[in-house]
Amino acid sequence: MSETVVAKPKRHILTVGLDDYYHAEALQGSIHPSQWYRFESRLEQNTLKVLSLLDRFQTHATFFVMGWVAERCPEIVREVARRGHEIGNQGYFNRSVREMTPSEFRDDLARSRDAVEAASGLKVIGNRCARALTDSQDLWSLDVLAQEGYVYDSSLLPRFRSFHSQPWRRFVHRHQLGDKELWEFPFSTWECLGFAFPIAGGNYFRQIPHDLIKSRVDDWNRTNTAPFVMYFHVWEFDDKQPRINMGSSFARFRHYRNLGKTSWVIQDYLETYDFGTVAEYLSQPRQLATQAARQAMPEVNSQASSQISPGPVAPRAPKTPVTIVVPFYNEEAVLKYFVNTLDGLEADLGRKYDLQFVFVDDGSTDNTLVRLRESFGQRHNCTIVRHSSNRGVAAAILTGIRQSQTEIVCSMDCDCTYDPRGLQQLIPALTDGVDMVTASPYHPKGAVLNVPPWRLSLSKAASFLYRRILHHKLHTYTSCFRVYRRSAVADLHIREGGFLGVAELLGRLDLRGSIIRECPATLEVRLLGTSKMKVARTVIGHLKLLAELFYLRVTSPPVVFALPEKALTPSSPDTHLLRNRTSA
Repeated sequence: MSETVVAKPKRHILTVGLDDYYHAEALQGSIHPSQWYRFESRLEQNTLKVLSLLDRFQTHATFFVMGWVAERCPEIVREVARRGHEIGNQGYFNRSVREMTPSEFRDDLARSRDAVEAASGLKVIGNRCARALTDSQDLWSLDVLAQEGYVYDSSLLPRFRSFHSQPWRRFVHRHQLGDKELWEFPFSTWECLGFAFPIAGGNYFRQIPHDLIKSRVDDWNRTNTAPFVMYFHVWEFDDKQPRINMGSSFARFRHYRNLGKTSWVIQDYLETYDFGTVAEYLSQPRQLATQAARQAMPEVNSQASSQISPGPVAPRAPKTPVTIVVPFYNEEAVLKYFVNTLDGLEADLGRKYDLQFVFVDDGSTDNTLVRLRESFGQRHNCTIVRHSSNRGVAAAILTGIRQSQTEIVCSMDCDCTYDPRGLQQLIPALTDGVDMVTASPYHPKGAVLNVPPWRLSLSKAASFLYRRILHHKLHTYTSCFRVYRRSAVADLHIREGGFLGVAELLGRLDLRGSIIRECPATLEVRLLGTSKMKVARTVIGHLKLLAELFYLRVTSPPVVFALPEKALTPSSPDTHLLRNRTSA
């Protein structure tokens, strides 16, 4: 009697990027890591979706984790590891190896691996570079990985004819460096007419018709002995993620198109093929991290710190009271981004200043007021004021100033186009005799990032005209990011309540003899939500306001300033507000 032999299905490799939507490669040219903390995190809910799907199919995957994510979300990393999945390293930030020297890459690997091992409690033996290695000039990074003791890497993407002279690099292979070796698990590709086309997952799964790309995967399964290496990111399971107004049209198309397709496509592959981790393929045992790494885990640190007796506390210097006014009008989309930004601002400025906040809802018709009350209604240092109808950003700022109880009052936009941490330089510039300090991206030491050229041209043209009429020869007259002396501003009456009122407020202070300073700052394009400015109406309004200010200047008595004339020049004070944009 013959026995039927059932062939064991071929096992392929499934890899997952454990990252959030604002980490995505398509957006990295527009969003700097220093801004990541501001965004609403959707990492936990998306990771749980992915874990549930993998549990259904009893499939384990290799999750590649950035050090930044491991430090901020260790509980998520630990949950992934607890469910039996492998944890790999993906660098500290999403930096390409082409942005680093070998020494910098080595340091980045060490920093990120320490963070990932501390979060997961597992030894990390694998790496994936934040950007795919697509050319032979990138292969030096594999040498560094081998020297650092990694068992494998999964970063290589043979694309078109980039590795045509080394055809084995399309498949799992060993990379040799003297007596050291590193297994490489490249992203799988389809070869046609001597060209390699990516079919490994992620964006390719979303953009290319499913039947077409699955036929190529099936062809790989039939004709190749090497495993198919597939990947996706957990954020690709989230078609409700916030839309970021950054990058080119192509980048937004690449990032957002067909997000709802990912979950059912991955499910179809899990139903069709057998997948496992890289470590399983290499028969590498699951190992605990070193004792030092386990001791660095957050809950261990917190327990240890609670057992340490506090030493004597030095008396603290009294904090300067400061109020920050923020106007809102139909800004529900930016509220979570703003809350995270504000928490970071309190942590930085709260060491030196006694901060109070006044949020002015300027007649919003969406759920802005509800979300403000949910987020800040219970905070002792927050006051929420509401206009019954929309009166404009300048009117809202004045309402907030009059509501304030401190002499130093700051104003900022809720969309955080200026980094609020710049107040650390603006507030000290409000010295005795100065009534306003305004941020200036057009200052020679200022900067503008990703703002459309047409908008810059209009704004700079307006500043040119205001410079011809007003006493203060500033570079910027229209910024909402300012510090005021309340006693000098609270009694001002302006005719323009909207964006024009911001320039009018400065102009009226100028014409009545107040001293105004400007500090260089960095202006960035709005990331979330939509601007409320009506361009044509604003341009016409500026021309009318300029005419009115000119009339007031020529018909008013000469102004005598209390500070030397040099205080009116754009070069003073020499205060720098340029945000540090280095990655590490």
